[in-house]
Amino acid sequence: MDEDVRAGQAAYTPLTLRIYDWFVLGFSNRFLWRCPTPELEALYDRNVSARHLDIGVGTGYFLDKAAWPVAAPEITLVDLNPHSLDAAARRIARYSPVTFAANVLEPLPLERTFDSVGLCYLLHCVPGPIPEKAAMFDHLAPVMSDGAAVFGATIVQGGAPRSGAAQALMNLYNRKGIFSNTEDTFEDLEAELQKRFADVRLTRHGAVVAFEARKR
Repeated sequence: MDEDVRAGQAAYTPLTLRIYDWFVLGFSNRFLWRCPTPELEALYDRNVSARHLDIGVGTGYFLDKAAWPVAAPEITLVDLNPHSLDAAARRIARYSPVTFAANVLEPLPLERTFDSVGLCYLLHCVPGPIPEKAAMFDHLAPVMSDGAAVFGATIVQGGAPRSGAAQALMNLYNRKGIFSNTEDTFEDLEAELQKRFADVRLTRHGAVVAFEARKR
């Protein structure tokens, strides 16, 4: 596996996952990226389904908070990092999620289809410019049912507004390989989504772009 791919997920240790919700979803989202976490909670509420696939699961925060359309959704978690998979699975244990360790830049080892796919804060951790990262969208097609929703959010640069502090942290994350978003732009993401999906909608929240689309 490419070392750049490993670097993008290696920061998620048991220690960092314990402070992730506070630092990323609390402090960084509000004060640095200028995307209040309730905006992302609403993104999940609008799009999750009874058969949901979540890729790049973090701590499972959004899955825990989501307004599921059924009492017992079928949830599958995919991540390269075993600590994230364990943390998210424990957090939503009441739904008995299924977990897979996999690289989204390769075909997914899944044998079923889903009606919704969440990719929250994943793309900016995947190496390469967005036209290369978009290979992950091609790997989603076989596991999405007709009309299934794909949605998520990512931190971009380009013309995205960001303070000096936000840029400094972004630069640090890129040097360490935690982020790989120096070339990521709203326009490139929109173009790659429109090549593959229908009903594409992107919204800006500071340095964050939230996106929603449907399988044709």
